[in-house]
Amino acid sequence: MSTPSTPRPRSHIGDIPAYVPGKPPTPRPGLTTYKLSSNENPYPPLPGVVEAATRAVESMNRYPDMGSRALYEALAQRLGVPVEDLAAATGSVALIYQLLQAFCEPGDEVVYAWRSFEAYPIAVTAAGARSVQVPLRADGHHDLDAMAESITERTRVVMVCTPNNPTGPAVTQAELDAFLARVPAHVVAVVDEAYLEFVRMDDAVDGLATYRAHPNVVLFRTFSKAYGLAGFRVGYAVAHAEVAGALRAVSLPFGVSSVAQAAALASLEASEALMERVDALVTERDRVESGLRAAGWDVPDAQGNFVWFALGKRTAAFAAACDEAGIVVRPFAGEGCRVSVGEVEANDRLLEVARAFDRG
Repeated sequence: MSTPSTPRPRSHIGDIPAYVPGKPPTPRPGLTTYKLSSNENPYPPLPGVVEAATRAVESMNRYPDMGSRALYEALAQRLGVPVEDLAAATGSVALIYQLLQAFCEPGDEVVYAWRSFEAYPIAVTAAGARSVQVPLRADGHHDLDAMAESITERTRVVMVCTPNNPTGPAVTQAELDAFLARVPAHVVAVVDEAYLEFVRMDDAVDGLATYRAHPNVVLFRTFSKAYGLAGFRVGYAVAHAEVAGALRAVSLPFGVSSVAQAAALASLEASEALMERVDALVTERDRVESGLRAAGWDVPDAQGNFVWFALGKRTAAFAAACDEAGIVVRPFAGEGCRVSVGEVEANDRLLEVARAFDRG
């Protein structure tokens, strides 16, 4: 008689690294605390969003539009792309999983910079593929030459996170063009633009022009950051029809809720208020960056809604000092801390901690 055994997951499941979310702040009696650990937008929903979401809630007994037709049509009009070139998902992070599921066989390689977005190695491992992590340059920028040299016959996907999360720098259009010229046509090239709206630099990447020029380029974008819909989980990809169709084919049915679709549509209609808020956050980001440099910190060029402290072994101590001051940041053990741009008072406290911190 055989001994019963428990079900066993695929062999690589145990290798999937855990995603570490940003922690909430520790309550401090008599002190307003701030969460600067998740790159969230500190502003409330844009005008009209709460009302649109509330109307959608009233029909929660019905399934959402699985085809996200109204959202696709609005995005197509806004971006000047065919509806067939769009794929919506539960945040841009879901698009990473869908892309790897659609294009990677077990053992295929995915090339990306490291450190970069924490979800990349998780999604790659979940797909049974293999991560090829290319170290960032010392200044926190992608080393695109080294990434191109890391492409092999097993490479199926390359990912460029610009601006790079968590270090902050963005690649230029010239740099991206030179890189894409070295990427084989059968390799999918992801340009992850989660922080697109915050970029203020010369020769910034024109994602839409890049996708139009390269059939293998996919843009990932999200409503979570600039639009402030992190809690509703809605992102989208822009890609040529065959690639976008593959992303839709492997998507979770009804994945983008009715409320999320309604909120995204209303957010698109509030573009003037959106840019006012983004401009205000960029002004605060630049103020924080300048203040840190004046205090002697060598911080990378910040093009997202966050700044990066390369702290090495002092990472945990800096995170603890911030926590004592009523702000929680996102530490990466032994590497550094990413700190979101938040409310003015929160940013002031960050500068106070940074000025007083003993960097050893």
